Amino acid sequence: MPTVADQFIEILKQAGVQRVYGIVGDSLNPVVDAVRRTEGMEWVYVRHEEAGAFAAGAEAQLTGRLAACAGSSGPGNLHLINGLFDAHRSGAPVLALASHIPSEQIGTEFFQETHPEELFNECSHFCELLSQPEQMPRLLRHAVQTARSKRGVSVLVFPGDLAHRQAVNPTGEQSPVGEEPAAVVPAKSEVQALAETLNRAEKVMLFCGAGVRGAHDEVMELAGRLNAPVGHALGGKEWIQYDNPFDVGMSGLLGYGACYEAMHSADLVVLLGTDFPYDNFLPQRNTVQIDIEPAHLGRRTKLDLAVHGDVRETIRAVLPLVEQKTDRQFLDRMLQTHAQQLERVVEAYTTNVENRVPIHPEYVADVLDEVAADDAVFTVDTGMCNVWAARYITPNGRRRVLGSYKHGSMANALPQAIGAQFAYPDRQVIAMAGDGGLAMLMGELLTLRTYQLPVKVVTFNNASLGMVKLEMLVDGLPDHGTDYDSVDFAAIAAAAGIHSTRVTDPGDVREALMTAFQHPGPALVDVVTDRNALSIPPKLTGSQVKGFALAVSRTVLSGGVGRMVQLARSNLRNIPRP
Repeated sequence: MPTVADQFIEILKQAGVQRVYGIVGDSLNPVVDAVRRTEGMEWVYVRHEEAGAFAAGAEAQLTGRLAACAGSSGPGNLHLINGLFDAHRSGAPVLALASHIPSEQIGTEFFQETHPEELFNECSHFCELLSQPEQMPRLLRHAVQTARSKRGVSVLVFPGDLAHRQAVNPTGEQSPVGEEPAAVVPAKSEVQALAETLNRAEKVMLFCGAGVRGAHDEVMELAGRLNAPVGHALGGKEWIQYDNPFDVGMSGLLGYGACYEAMHSADLVVLLGTDFPYDNFLPQRNTVQIDIEPAHLGRRTKLDLAVHGDVRETIRAVLPLVEQKTDRQFLDRMLQTHAQQLERVVEAYTTNVENRVPIHPEYVADVLDEVAADDAVFTVDTGMCNVWAARYITPNGRRRVLGSYKHGSMANALPQAIGAQFAYPDRQVIAMAGDGGLAMLMGELLTLRTYQLPVKVVTFNNASLGMVKLEMLVDGLPDHGTDYDSVDFAAIAAAAGIHSTRVTDPGDVREALMTAFQHPGPALVDVVTDRNALSIPPKLTGSQVKGFALAVSRTVLSGGVGRMVQLARSNLRNIPRP
């Protein structure tokens, strides 16, 4: 007879899970043994459970399939919580096993006792305690289906002694249910109201988030029908910026170009699949929002019209009712403004940059964008690496860029790269790691070596918490506690048996990256960058940017925008000449 642990792993396998990320130990031992005996399942030994949760979240985001992680009783499963918060807020279907102390000891303040069924409630759609074998397989199937259908985290808690016990009910078989989320088409009355609103407006602007995934062609057709400039949030960049003749850049703290101006100059802003959190950047007027998640509607800004529906299906439904606008003045003016704004900053990384020491991080990111594969997966640390990815990594419809965009955790890039590489063993995976983030979960370099994962870690090593320094500066505070001694991460990686290079001369950046990318196993390129490569433009005061509430569309940080300026220049060709 199979044990409860056997039943647990068999159900995960039926759900399409191929591996479980975690650390072996005590209450988890029966589950790990079940993995060992199950063909097609793998236990991935990470060095910190938080990294396991990040890896599972990345795998789920990239594939759309359920991924799994586990933590042993007490401290083991507590370590999962940060990565699970990130997965949950990112809409990644993840099943977490939080094993527990022996069942007869629960409530006695036993060694390592916590109450996971309470602790994980805030970062999950489902969190329940499995207290007897009779609850299987029903309870686990419920957890699996909840994670899939609601696109988030499910946590199943069960004591280690229960895992040893024999299963009572047959495991059975069940095919995946709801593997692909169903499209949501708004009611006809909402489609009609949307069409009337679009037709009445003279100057329409489209602002896109991650919800435009799979709707690129439809958004382009709508923009063409409306002669509307198209901007994006960071989460929408990879899905909408490529092949986009209407592009006016990005809004938010990391924004650039004419996006902010277009949004505030339009007489109608259409929010497409975005839960953009920075309400100070939104006009708070003349706004329509289309979103598949009804809870997102109107929670960031006042709305003239709320439309509950999938972005692609909603646009397909409304397009036959949308009249072709003939006046291009607003669009053309925004395209010109966008190009002009990018031209002003492009010299920041092109003027004698190959000879500047310390190396400008903008230059590293620009070269990285050029030499990376066309279908590379980038994982990006929170902080300054987010800036460089937003400005320099050029989307093309095939590349993927993952970050802790909604949770904003440090140290996400390396563990997310682990999950990405397991998900796609034949694709190039690049972790853009800050030195602060890498130091926090540096033990995962050993995970790369153990599994010989060909992840390429590019460290932007400025011996500083750069984003925190900026936060202090814009609050009018002298930066304190943000700088620290330089660390030779290449030496550490080499000691761990990983191919590594330390780069201090900008002339060596390209060769170091290309050599690392050609290496068959894991590699690390430790680039010593300028810790002062950030500044506030002179026209902005600390009060204007306090709390990151920008009053105008300006880059907060010095630096260019890579190939975005070439894209902007090419889009100017679409402006009709008299």
